[in-house]
Amino acid sequence: MNIYKTLWKVIGGRPWTYIMRDVWHKYEGLCIIALMAVGALLGHWLWPHLLWLFLTFTCGYIAGHLFWGKEYIPNQKGDE
Repeated sequence: MNIYKTLWKVIGGRPWTYIMRDVWHKYEGLCIIALMAVGALLGHWLWPHLLWLFLTFTCGYIAGHLFWGKEYIPNQKGDE
């Protein structure tokens, strides 16, 4: 039983990473502005806390890997 697959079939109808890739390719400029704003806010609020800086870096690292790997296919469906 794959909980993630069960969830994305109900919410969105396909893997969420594919949905996020579509949003990125359709609204790249807005996504970059939003990521920079979130990064600036997190950096401003969390600067004194080294652990939080590592957490922020890790989240960015994971988010970056959502867009690397397989070739982008618009409206890509999940494997059945």
